This record gives sequence, structure tokens and C-alpha cells, in this order.
Amino acid sequence: MTELVDRLRQYVGRDFVIERELGGGGMSHLFIAHERTLGRSVVVKVLSAEVAGALSVQRFRREVLLLARLQHAHIVPILATGEADDVLYYTMPFIEGESLRQRLARDGALPVGDVVVILRDILGALSYAHRRGVIHRDIKPENVLLSEGGALVADFGIAKAMSDARTSSAITATGVMVGTPAYIAPEQAAADPTMDERVDIYATGAMAYEMLSGEVLFSGLSPYRQIAAHALNTPVPLAERRAAIPPALERLVMQCLQKDPNDRPASADAMLQALDNVATAGGRVRSSAVASAEIPRGGIAAALADAFRALISPKR
Repeated sequence: MTELVDRLRQYVGRDFVIERELGGGGMSHLFIAHERTLGRSVVVKVLSAEVAGALSVQRFRREVLLLARLQHAHIVPILATGEADDVLYYTMPFIEGESLRQRLARDGALPVGDVVVILRDILGALSYAHRRGVIHRDIKPENVLLSEGGALVADFGIAKAMSDARTSSAITATGVMVGTPAYIAPEQAAADPTMDERVDIYATGAMAYEMLSGEVLFSGLSPYRQIAAHALNTPVPLAERRAAIPPALERLVMQCLQKDPNDRPASADAMLQALDNVATAGGRVRSSAVASAEIPRGGIAAALADAFRALISPKR
């Protein structure tokens, strides 16, 4: 790691001051850096030499530059990309707060109101990107950041950019796959060429299942068995994991986890509409933060977004 940091400082030292490692491993490493020209903190994400060596750098950079055009309040934008020898990296803004993975590791199952707020932000980002033909393909808690501005989705389209830029099978032979076993849709795991944005709907459902139950779907299995379980096994109903979930919300999450994409919600917009209607089927979703507030009929998700925004803004 020291060698990588030294090389990174050598290559980007004119533009950035590398301050500390943020995390990562396997496919990539993340660093916090100070951008000299604008005086702001950014995240520098460096692909591992093994992964970078299996990619066409020019094609990867071209794909990333296209992704940099995504501009949405709940998408972490890509600022720049570069390479030097076998160091391939791109930069993003540094978001104050924590990842959804960190929140889940600390708190376990989240309050229903928090889950609704987070899902709405994620689905807003997905709806925007999907309308522009961009599929994330790696929705997971590590790629959702919780900040004062709400939930933001990072690494939009990077998984596909890496897949499209492959120059050999080495990237898969080394265990790097497009998608993450705990959240991967059956058709994505099978590399179905007809897969579409509903792979993101499935992953969002798997993440919602985890937020509501406190348990990763099909946990305790090896990655390959976990992938097989997504294709073959029926998830334990959420109601058996946690009784106090509005039935309409449970049905929505379980619908997202259908094996056949045609049986899932058709789009992120459809899921947003379903969240707005959660209250009409099983009573209003309440918590201590809004217990005394009157929530307009049909406006539950918007009201929850306002009431719970502060609850998902922990500081580092």
C-alpha cells in the first residue's frame, strides 16, 4: 500500500495532495485528497493494477467521461479521470457523512421511515439515470452515501464501463465481476445480453430487504452459492424477519426480488409511486419523530422525507 501511495503522489502530486486512505480493497483503493487549484477535498479512486491491466484505458476513460455528464442531486458526480503507467484513477467529490454500509453495520435494521427516505433518494437517482440509458449495475450499501443532502449514489455506471473496457477475460478470472453477489439479479449473474434497468430494481430490493431486516439476503454463503441462491431460492418473507413493516412496503420489496424481471416493478418511477401509496394499504407509517404530525393522505413519502432527513445525517 505504501508503494501505491508513493506512486500516486508522484503522478498526481501537481494537482492533488493525498491526505489519507479512505478504504477499498481488491478492485480499487480510495484516498482523500486536497485539490490544489480549487481548494476542495475529493476522493481519488484508484483501480488495482490487476484490474487496470485488463482494461482498455482509452475505452474506460471514454466511458467514464460519458458518465461524468450525469448531474443529479442524489448522484455523486465524476469529476475527472486519468492514468499514469499502470495507475488508473478517477475523482469524485468528498461527501461528508457515512456510507449506508457503515450505518447498517452500526445500527442493524433501520427505522421504516429512514428506509423510505433513503429509498426515495436512491430511486430518484435511478429514475434520472435510467431515462438517459445508464444502468448502475452495482447498487449496494457501499455505493450509497448518507449526508445532510440525503442519500447519494456513487460509482454510477462504473461497473458497466469496466465490463465494456475489458481487453481479456483476466478481469473475471481474478474474481472481479460486474455486480456484487449479495445484490446481483439472476439475469445479471448469467450475463444475459437483454438485461435492462430492472437489474437495478432487483439490487435496490435486496438492499431494502437488508435495511428493513438487518440481514443480508442469502447471507452465510460463499459468493458463488449466494449468486445461485438469487437465481434459485425464495427469500424468507420480510414479515417473518420483522413484523412491524407496513404490508404494502413488504409486498413492494418482495416484488423487487422476483426472479423474472417481468414480475418486478417496471421502473424506478413505478417504485416511487408505490412508496407514495404505502400508507393507503396498511395505515400510516409513523415513528416518534412524526407521531404527533398529521400527514396528508397520499403524501406519506414526502412527509417522511422531511421528518427523517436529519436522522440519516450522522457525522464522521
